[in-house]
Amino acid sequence: MNLGRPHPNTQTLGELFEKYFGTGQYSASENLGLLIELVNFFRPKQPKSASVSIAPLLLFLAENPIEKRLLIAYFKTVFQQRKFSKILSDAGILQDSDFLYEVKKRLIAKILPYQPEKDTLEYILNQVFYLDTDTIWVNKIPKEELYRLFTILTFSDIYPSSKETTPLSELLNAMTLLSQRMSGRAMEYDVIKMVPEYDAYDSPFTAMEKELLRIEEQVRTNNEHWVTSENLHYKQFLILHKQCEEYVDKAFSNSQKYGISLKVNQNLLRIRQQLYRLKILVPLLVVNQEAEKKEKSLQLALKLIKYNCFKNNVGKLINDSTQLLSYEITQHTAKTGEHYITETSKEYFQMLKAAMGAGLVVGILCIFKVLLGKVETSYFGHAFLYSMNYALGFITIFLLGFALATKQPAMTAATIAKALESGMKRPNKNGEKHSSFAHLFARLFRSQFIAFVGNVFVAFPVSLLGIWLIDLAFHYNIAETKWTKLLTDISPVDSPAIFHAAIAGVFLFLSGIISGSVSNRNKHQQVYYRIQEHPFLKLTFGTEKTKRIANWIEGNWAGVISNFWFGVFMGSTASIGAFLGLDLDVRHITFVSGNLALGLFGANFQVTSGMLLWGIVGIGVIGFVNFIVSFSLSLGLAFRSRNIPFSELHFLNKAIWVYFKKRPLAFFFPIKEK
Repeated sequence: MNLGRPHPNTQTLGELFEKYFGTGQYSASENLGLLIELVNFFRPKQPKSASVSIAPLLLFLAENPIEKRLLIAYFKTVFQQRKFSKILSDAGILQDSDFLYEVKKRLIAKILPYQPEKDTLEYILNQVFYLDTDTIWVNKIPKEELYRLFTILTFSDIYPSSKETTPLSELLNAMTLLSQRMSGRAMEYDVIKMVPEYDAYDSPFTAMEKELLRIEEQVRTNNEHWVTSENLHYKQFLILHKQCEEYVDKAFSNSQKYGISLKVNQNLLRIRQQLYRLKILVPLLVVNQEAEKKEKSLQLALKLIKYNCFKNNVGKLINDSTQLLSYEITQHTAKTGEHYITETSKEYFQMLKAAMGAGLVVGILCIFKVLLGKVETSYFGHAFLYSMNYALGFITIFLLGFALATKQPAMTAATIAKALESGMKRPNKNGEKHSSFAHLFARLFRSQFIAFVGNVFVAFPVSLLGIWLIDLAFHYNIAETKWTKLLTDISPVDSPAIFHAAIAGVFLFLSGIISGSVSNRNKHQQVYYRIQEHPFLKLTFGTEKTKRIANWIEGNWAGVISNFWFGVFMGSTASIGAFLGLDLDVRHITFVSGNLALGLFGANFQVTSGMLLWGIVGIGVIGFVNFIVSFSLSLGLAFRSRNIPFSELHFLNKAIWVYFKKRPLAFFFPIKEK
């Protein structure tokens, strides 16, 4: 009989069986060739879209009793006494609290898979179901067909015996190991510190482990190697399991109070994964009706395939491991971002004043950078000098309460996501939600607009005044030999200014990440409280002054560090690019406005109209790219950290456009709402 296969292959099922059973006998405990080819026969090329059926195999076995008998004997030989508890207890679950090590290990395993001992079921699964997508198409096989195959091949369920090396014993061993690991991990100091609410109570993990041991004892010692859903120990286990889940949820939610480190995050995530695994496995011990035995045995087989396929999944690891940390980081930037969105006319002009202050500082920094460029030193020397110039300037702007326009997007994006998350929790108010966001975005946009105006329109005259005073005092035009480069670098048509502006946008985003990360780390390590109660500081400065020092560090340290690193990024990029032979540099709207003034003075204002025009256009283009890159990256991180679907952006953009057509001036000036 010529039975086809789901995708093109010249070999039929009859030919496949003839290849291995042609002599009438086939028995080799380590020869997996038949199983590998049989699975490959049904493996579709596109698992996500294909429909899968093993009906041809069922029909072939029904019509060929000899091949059926040989296949049954073959499977008994291959699967006899195979250990698999390690798959259930380890596969797909974090094995190390070191995030980078775990990622590296999984990446290496994808290229060069770990091969277990040949007497384990994991070895067979590695050889047979070696693709990540295998679990997808296997689960598409109709359950009725799997039940029929189960019967035809005379497979036994997992409940006849609980002796060592039996499937039921392997299942029990895996569950016991999971509960023991959880109990130990949950008692570690860094984890307990996250849930002080449980200090007065016994650990629910220890109690759950005891109940699971009682269930195991019953399963192993009773004649019937299962329990029913009415079993008291099973009911108590479910209650305690729920308490353990609440314990972990509380620890994660307390991260807003106490902060959280990557190590603690990984430990809690590992406990959560183990709890979920137990939630899947323990019900396999529960049998209320005879028909459930076959069903749950099949469930176990499918879970083994799934867990083994997903054990080296890197994407899910990164997503799960970084989501909470990104949430905590954006929580800090969201709080900071609230100060960057103006509402009233008073706040609007206060923002203008703060932006003008930043423009004043940047104008001075532009002059210093031209002077530092004349110092004869190495690439590293220039990188250091430029970095310190930028860093000290940005820190000064921050401490004086001034506003650098492009620092705002990384902060305000998190504020938008936070507000959107709050709006999503209100049922049946989608229209109002998106409409209110249009108003919020209008406030944000006009805050950015006035900050750009304040920065640019002050940095230009300050730079011009500074270079003129230097020329007046020392009869030396500091930009006389550099004016061509200063003006050309601004032009989006004569230089890669757009690319360089995008690099600056990435650095702006990273500075926001650093700010949130430092704030979260200090909160988790109780840095402010430790300073406040430091005995030497209290003795030296007094209790009140020490408290003020702690409060100042709490309010400013994260901003100081992020601005320092932003300065280092900005100042060292060009030198690193020159060292590597790459055209790397940064363009920032406020600085290019100052550079335009320096370039014009350096040329004695004798420039072509085209150069001047592209210089002015370049300022706007660079500002837009600075904004859109940093805002997009920050908004993406904020959305992901709060599990907000990106489909919300479509409705938000639509609402913003409707509001803009209705009240365009509201995007630039503080107009009162009707």
